[in-house]
Amino acid sequence: MAWTKNVLRINLTDGSISKEPLNMEWANDYLGQRGLATKYLVEEIDPNCDALGPDNKLIMTTGPLTGTMVSTGGRYSVVTKSPLTGVLACSNSGGFIGNELKNAGWDMIIFEGKSPKPVYLYIENEKAELVPADEIWGKSVWEADEYLHKKYQDPLLRIAAVGRSAEAGCLYSGIINDLHRAAGRSGVGTVMASKNLKAVAIRGTRGVGNIQDSAAFMKATTEAKKVLAENAVTGEGLPALGTQVLMNVINEMGALPTRNMKEVQFEGAGDISGEAMLEPRESDGKPNLTTNAACFGCTIACGRISTIDRTHFTIENKPEYWGNSGGLEFEAAFALGSDCGVNDMDVMTYAQFLCNEDGYDPISFGCTVAAAMELFELGAITTKETDGIEFKFGSAEALAKAAEWVATGEGFGKDLGLGSKRLCEKYGHPDLSMTVKGQEFPAYDPRGIQGMGLAYATSNRGACHLRGYTVASEVLGIPVKTDPLETDGKAELVKAFQDGSAVVDSAGICAFTTFAWSMEDIAPQIDAACEGDWSVDKCMEVGERIWNLERDFNNAAGMTAADDTLPKRLLKDAANVGPAKGRVNDLGKMLPEYYELRGWTADGKLTDETRARFGL
Repeated sequence: MAWTKNVLRINLTDGSISKEPLNMEWANDYLGQRGLATKYLVEEIDPNCDALGPDNKLIMTTGPLTGTMVSTGGRYSVVTKSPLTGVLACSNSGGFIGNELKNAGWDMIIFEGKSPKPVYLYIENEKAELVPADEIWGKSVWEADEYLHKKYQDPLLRIAAVGRSAEAGCLYSGIINDLHRAAGRSGVGTVMASKNLKAVAIRGTRGVGNIQDSAAFMKATTEAKKVLAENAVTGEGLPALGTQVLMNVINEMGALPTRNMKEVQFEGAGDISGEAMLEPRESDGKPNLTTNAACFGCTIACGRISTIDRTHFTIENKPEYWGNSGGLEFEAAFALGSDCGVNDMDVMTYAQFLCNEDGYDPISFGCTVAAAMELFELGAITTKETDGIEFKFGSAEALAKAAEWVATGEGFGKDLGLGSKRLCEKYGHPDLSMTVKGQEFPAYDPRGIQGMGLAYATSNRGACHLRGYTVASEVLGIPVKTDPLETDGKAELVKAFQDGSAVVDSAGICAFTTFAWSMEDIAPQIDAACEGDWSVDKCMEVGERIWNLERDFNNAAGMTAADDTLPKRLLKDAANVGPAKGRVNDLGKMLPEYYELRGWTADGKLTDETRARFGL
């Protein structure tokens, strides 16, 4: 029984708190975390509700493997309706708070309604109370974290909070836990702030419930950890260079989004790569990377802790310790770097720190800044909007100022906080928004990696690499090597990755394990931990059911086949250099086959047969 079988329900409107049993029938069908919380959300809200209204709900949720000895078993997710995309949001985070929630005895927390005044939730095992947040409302995540730790005098208290950006209405604000781990995408923090909920502070000492078969679980997890340790990516590359190991690789293959995806290679990639993070700076002789770090239970340790040179530019009103925190990951580095044409690593890291401190998504932020830079160079945005700053590609000053503005929602930061879709619409050039369903692109240009184009277009939460990471196959050859420029077979590949990702997210483990693990490694760990049959086939069936449930909700929320597309730039303008030179993304060749494999109609809706097969 790896589930605690307990749900904590918080009605923020009237302040009531109640405990209820987990729906185990649903747990059998949807496993946990992403899948199970989505089932709860789908059953409890109107798909057409206002994402920032009181009728939307916010669910913080763990998986059955969260808090156990499985490697990377510290994940938790936040599930809600997204204000950025208007469809489902499920944002996954590591760190330690997922384990703490599970050890406090809860599988999930369901927040509903809206508090009349700012509050935070304090949990100590079975005890849960809403506490006035007057002292921390209007403060950054880091300030709120410091205040709560001092108040409760417990260094092991785990805190997830929203920053000033969420309070100001930035549509891509996230929820930051453990100072620099984030449920970062799709605006889940914006929803949390809209409910006047500032933070969740948890202390759990009960331990995780009994594993179904402890001997089998010990054997399965031990063997799986050995697989991770012996793999070149999870045992060597990620610990040494983090996800930034990909910067030079993706650039060389001509798939690194550059200058708002006008180009596919960045001449400054070497300056902002994982290798460069290890090199001493000229200014002070110290490297950007201080150390690597691991989330709860992780044997990979891909996290980056970085330090910036405070003399590189003026950092005002920051305490002495500020400037040493979670550093650049590949997705943030591309968005803040190549997509903006910036190769100043210290300034990029400064912007990343602000994203952590005030809780907003560095991917959506960087890509929105890139769109603003192109709008500026076209003359649609002028120095009147940007406080006199030349907002051109390559401007480190513009990037730093933009990060400061979005943190507080002041000045041009209000426009940048809309995200690139609404920004580009406001300034008359909607085609310059590099988004799918309103969410900004991750770090892989789909002209050079064809399968990722299909994965982006069909993702249930807007453009997202983690919903179907075909880069593993198309670039790294995991589990098999496929040609990144070929479209044949990519529909089947994307579907398999999407269904598998739904299982991984729902179990409570990290997606990075799948660089080494197949479902044959994952299923035995779930099967030993959980009651019932969790074979490979059962797990993949559950993953497919989750994907179809998400799609069905999105269709009900107004999403159609017309939303399963890519920006015109990627479908019409060929790559200018590199191996993909002359290529556009051939989405039109892959999408019909994908719909057929999914059991959907030609307009992207579930057939009655598919609905019946999964009990939807």
